[in-house]
Parts: sequence; structure tokens; C-alpha cells
Amino acid sequence: MKIALFGSRFHSEDSPILNNLIAKLQAGQVDICFESHFFELLQPFTEITWPKDIQIWETLDQSFDLMITIGGDGTLLRAIKYLNELDVPVVGINTGRLGFLATIPKNLLDQSIDDILAQRFLISERCVLEISSSNPITGLSQKEIALNEITVSRKDTTAMIKVETILDNEYLTSYWADGLIIATPTGSTGYSLSCGGPIVMPQSNNLILTPIAPHNLSARPLVIPDHLEVTLRVSSRTKQYLVSLDSTVVSVETETVLKIKKSSRCVKMIELPYEGFLPTLRKKLLWGKDKRN
Repeated sequence: MKIALFGSRFHSEDSPILNNLIAKLQAGQVDICFESHFFELLQPFTEITWPKDIQIWETLDQSFDLMITIGGDGTLLRAIKYLNELDVPVVGINTGRLGFLATIPKNLLDQSIDDILAQRFLISERCVLEISSSNPITGLSQKEIALNEITVSRKDTTAMIKVETILDNEYLTSYWADGLIIATPTGSTGYSLSCGGPIVMPQSNNLILTPIAPHNLSARPLVIPDHLEVTLRVSSRTKQYLVSLDSTVVSVETETVLKIKKSSRCVKMIELPYEGFLPTLRKKLLWGKDKRN
């Protein structure tokens, strides 16, 4: 088995976790490959016990069996761009805070790695979004995808923006707001949730439109079928507005038309028996803590 390791930041208190992971993978006779920037990031940490044969990668290919991220949900989202059109599944060890996506807790690392090496897991296929525009967008490649959400928001102003929204060539409404989130079911527990959006099961064939601080009080989150293409025209007092795809943020010229739709690709996430979506919801949102339950 060949496993890719990825991280975007690292703290000294995480060294025992990484050492334990390396030891477990070596015991399972796994080829351990570090992403090049992550490997450089780890160099100052002298307490790390490196594997005997260190392998480095800059791009993934189909020879990898799995990617493991070390960090929080943001780290896993940054790792998605390396998966591109590959069928390589991904799982995250949560050394961050909430951990809706990076579902392996530190205290269950040993058991989780044992289950992964023994193939005791399910593959959850998560839909992703892709974007196109009437004008080229600097900073975004044509193959850029978003696992959680694509968001348009105001830039360099305290004034609202107007987001004219069209679904499959049929006008929906114009949101006067700080922005608009187009979220996948996976992203329904992220930014969209904090802005009042609904939680949607990962297997649902839906997208969520969630306005950010809308001024028209009748504006509410809307769940739509994921086969619809969402067209956005943004008007602002400034010459630019912001577009974010998960952790990637770029500036876009006002009046640029955006088209957002479900991609033909998907991201394969490993789901361990004790870390499914419903147990994660109960744990992270403290459901069931009411003594009456």
C-alpha cells in the first residue's frame, strides 16, 4: 500500500501523533510519502522519528492508494486540489478544532489506522462544485473544484452587493446581502450552517443557496436539485468582489457572470464504522446532551 501524507501547518504538540502514525504505517509495511511543502514544514521539529525510506511527492497519481491529512477541516479542503480527477480516497486526522471532515480523533488513531489497513471502511462519494465565468479569473485554474462551497462576497466596502441569481436560465431573485453561498451537502455543516443554512445529508442530490446577512428579510436559505446550473451576476459600488472556492479566495471584476454547477467528478472520502455522518453530527453539535435524552 502507498499512502500520501499532507498537512498545511504543524505544531510541536502534534509530533507524538505523527510519530505514532509513521510507526503504525511502517508496521503495516506501507510506503509513506510526504507532500513536498509539508516535508519542508516538518524539518524544524527534531522530535519527529522519520521512516527509514523517506519519499516525497509534489503531484499525486493513481499509484497512491490513499491520502491522509493531518490538521483540521481546512487542511483537508486544501488537499482536495491534489486529487484532481484521481480515484484516490482521502481521510483526515483531526488535530484542529471541530473536525466535520477530518473525522479521525487523536484518541482513536491506532484503531482507525488498523481499520484502514485492514480495509474496514466505506467509501463516501461527495459531490463537488465547479465554476466558469464570462471573463478569465486570475488565480483560478479551469480544473478548480470546491468540496464545501463557492461563495461570492463584498470587497473593499461596507455596502451590500446585489447578487442576481438565475437557475437554469430562469430568474430566481436578487439578493441584497454581504454575499451568497452555494454549498454542497458536505459543505452544509460549514460556512452555510453558520449563516443559518440547513444541514443536508451527504448522500442528498441537492445544493444549498444561503445568503450572507441579507437585507431583504424575506430571503431565506434555499435547497435546490444539484442538476441545476446557478448563474450569478454581481453588482457592487466597487470594481471588484470576492469569490472563494473553499480555502481559495480571488478577486473578480464586477459584472463578471459566474456559472456554478455540480462537477462530473467527485471526492472519495473514507468513512470508518464509528465515524459516520450521524455520529459526527451528534458529537460535534452536542446532540443528545440534553439530560432528557
